[in-house]
Amino acid sequence: MSQQTVSPQTILMQASNNGKGTNGTIGQPITYEKIPTQIFADSKEASYAVAKEIADLIRQKQKEGKPCVLGLATGSSPKTVYALLVKMHREEGLSFKNVISFNLDEYYQMEPDSIYSYHRFMKEQLFDHVDIAKENYFLPDGTVPSALLRDYCTSYENKINAVGGLDFQLLGIGGNGHIGFNEPGSLINSRTRLITLDHSTRVAAGMEFGGLHNVPRKAITLGVAPILNARRIVLLAWGERKASVIRGAVEGPVTELNPASYLQAHPDVSFVLDESAASELTRIKTPWAVDSVIWDNKMIKKAVTHLSKILNKPILKLTDKDYNDNGMSDLLAQYGAGYEININVFNQLQHTITGWPGGKPNADDTYRPERAQPTKKRVLIFSPHPDDDIISMGGTFQRLVDQGHEVHVAYQTSGNIAVADDEALRFIDFVVDFNKGFSIDSPSANQLFLDAKEFLKHTKDSEIDTPEIRKVKGLLRRGEAKATCRFVGIPTSQAHFLDMPFYETGTVQKKPIGEEDIKIIENLIEEIKPHQIYAAGDFADPHGTHKVCWDAIEAALHRSKHKNFMKDCWVWLYRGAWAEWDIYEIEMAVPMSPDQVLKKRQGIFKHQSQKDGVVFQGEDSREFWQRAEERNRGTAHLYDSLGLAEYEAMEAFVRWKF
Repeated sequence: MSQQTVSPQTILMQASNNGKGTNGTIGQPITYEKIPTQIFADSKEASYAVAKEIADLIRQKQKEGKPCVLGLATGSSPKTVYALLVKMHREEGLSFKNVISFNLDEYYQMEPDSIYSYHRFMKEQLFDHVDIAKENYFLPDGTVPSALLRDYCTSYENKINAVGGLDFQLLGIGGNGHIGFNEPGSLINSRTRLITLDHSTRVAAGMEFGGLHNVPRKAITLGVAPILNARRIVLLAWGERKASVIRGAVEGPVTELNPASYLQAHPDVSFVLDESAASELTRIKTPWAVDSVIWDNKMIKKAVTHLSKILNKPILKLTDKDYNDNGMSDLLAQYGAGYEININVFNQLQHTITGWPGGKPNADDTYRPERAQPTKKRVLIFSPHPDDDIISMGGTFQRLVDQGHEVHVAYQTSGNIAVADDEALRFIDFVVDFNKGFSIDSPSANQLFLDAKEFLKHTKDSEIDTPEIRKVKGLLRRGEAKATCRFVGIPTSQAHFLDMPFYETGTVQKKPIGEEDIKIIENLIEEIKPHQIYAAGDFADPHGTHKVCWDAIEAALHRSKHKNFMKDCWVWLYRGAWAEWDIYEIEMAVPMSPDQVLKKRQGIFKHQSQKDGVVFQGEDSREFWQRAEERNRGTAHLYDSLGLAEYEAMEAFVRWKF
């Protein structure tokens, strides 16, 4: 199917946001999208819309005296939906007594009470908090003997059919396009079955399992055919990491290489996305190519940098013909010659580059990203984990210190779950031997470490670390963070270890932020009264540590914004080792020389527990210093390719405003 072909499955989408798309497009029908797609400002707003639809369906079925049959998904994407349904149950009286639910999948082999099982996930996220009858929710059994699996899978589908089929199926999407665990290669007529998980799926799950080696190789999944039999389907996707596969499913051909594309054939399906997950869709990435747009400054900057990149031409070499040939003739008509537009955008990019992230003293700061005054600033860097500061903005961190600013670092969480057991054992052995070697008699400390060592010797993968183990692992990471601070040149008295309570569960699953978390941040801001705040701006996972840490910072900032010192406080957001801001978004770019790149690498090396086999490696097998260097060099190369000065590397920031 050609992308331009209008088929019976092609949906002419109306831009959202009261007639305007999220990037300023004027509401006109477009034909690129073959699946109805709703784009929300963030995952919370999107999750509320989905939770409300599910609640309305449950209530409607109750009025009709009928059961409501739901197909449910696991993973990070639906968590907020489930939390909102629980809230509706508690506060609005939403009853689940008429609900019958079937989950999509389960790992194999997997005990239902394992901390990694989807049985446990669903009970903790939803079932234990609402009035659904235990006999009314069903999940694939990850303990069925292999000889009985075929019959078991058939019976699972038969149970769905026996209650009239699925009224509503909730889906997430894997980075390779899988729905349920229907991996690439799954056929449209595939049934419920045991499947071997794709390597990329296992790598993505490595964080939840504490490493790839713990992730099962197989799973039971509802097939594509029974998923498509649901009367209504809603697929959720959050974050830029899902953007590419979403575009393929929504705008590309129907193909077994992207199983989510099969949903193009469904008569009642919606993709519900946040802006980041929608960022590769044509109407978002290049809205001028599908519709009239409002050519404000941000849109012009986005369009011109995009044009420069796709044509592989520096901005100042773009011609009127380039604009006309690429759907930007109305920009020319509105603003005149292309060269004038080129100069304007070039100057904007030039003004983002500064070697003085704290502002250059006694200099004209009209076109600089930061203020010249005060010449010595109090700076507060928030680091969600004990190494995000050096990995994400180590060059800028060093510049701020070298240029005489008072720099504080707030390590928001202990980072203890990211320490491998053998690293903890090595640390315990050192402490015990150290005490013996120096005849230090500290019975309580020795016993703590010995108890921890004994637990680690016999622990099972499904067991949560004890408080003592978490303490040991947290101390290990705290020591590494202090070493980095000494290396950069700030006293350890300016390293603040907040140990925010939301994090201390011992598992990847965290508690929601609470009043205590926010108060810790608020008190520190009040204590330091910073002129600059730096914070992590990675929001791909709405339940990830970075996003939760930012939610606490944002709440504290809003509480403090009325205070006098906040009038002089600017907030800058950095990205992590996986992705960078789009070039048109960057408001401050701090260049690094080859020597500064090497020094940043050495600072990252202080975090020995995060080298040579990281617990949460993610989908990228490289070490953090390698990821960071490639990202920083990529940013510098992008500036160079657009016709600006050539640097070895760059760290980029976006300013956050109230």
